[in-house]
Amino acid sequence: MPFPRSHALIASLLGALLSTTVTLAQQASAQHPSRGTSTSSTSPTIPQVAKTAGQFTTLLAAVDAAGLTQTLLGRGPFTLFAPTDDAFKRLPNGTVAELLKPENRDKLRAILTYHVIAGRVTAAQARTVRTAETVADLDVRISDVNGELRINDATVRIADIPASNGVIHVIDRVLLPPDARASEPAGVSASGSATSLIDYAIDRGAPLYNDGQPASTVAIYEVVASALLAFNDRDVPDEAKRGLRAALRESRGTPRERAVALRRALDSARQMGAR
Repeated sequence: MPFPRSHALIASLLGALLSTTVTLAQQASAQHPSRGTSTSSTSPTIPQVAKTAGQFTTLLAAVDAAGLTQTLLGRGPFTLFAPTDDAFKRLPNGTVAELLKPENRDKLRAILTYHVIAGRVTAAQARTVRTAETVADLDVRISDVNGELRINDATVRIADIPASNGVIHVIDRVLLPPDARASEPAGVSASGSATSLIDYAIDRGAPLYNDGQPASTVAIYEVVASALLAFNDRDVPDEAKRGLRAALRESRGTPRERAVALRRALDSARQMGAR
């Protein structure tokens, strides 16, 4: 079956995912200070379904980093192959932190749109074809291996999750376009970039926290805190790393409490001379 191409769907789908960051804004009680400063649909859309699932905070944070928060909510239909938080953790160390940098926004957008197909495609329909064209204008491979639906090297763990503007298939790996595979970062070690990573985490994480999405804030803070541990002691002092490790190990408490703990560790790293 043919899969229609549509460049216009790129912004609309990613904007739909990011609409989650505004629908709960009125529910936030305590405020999370920004660096240097101190209406939802009645029918569940793709972003609302993803938010409810609770396992796509890194995906939603990445969509925010792509700079598409001002786009309109798309009517669809769309098919989203949604990597879980665990899927993002399977990427090489430093990959997510590198992609979150503003200068890599285009690369991040290319990766995100590689997970989107125009139209509502069920698992049964996907099994009838060998490839499908994504909104990124690149094909993904589709196969059935011992009864498991595969998208490239990813396995569909949960299929056919319905939404008002499409369907979601949960996958266990992040799909990387060929160009992204060729340029995967081996890690984060560039001198002078620790402070910019901390600034980025706060600039992106604090608004999400204040909009009632502390879990998304935690996802961003955890990625950056983990990346900072890869820096040498000259750029991130050992004492700062101990604080970051302690905050990362702390799994108890609510997402709001974890976000506050990680923010304190990031602020302390800056005060201790991270550069």
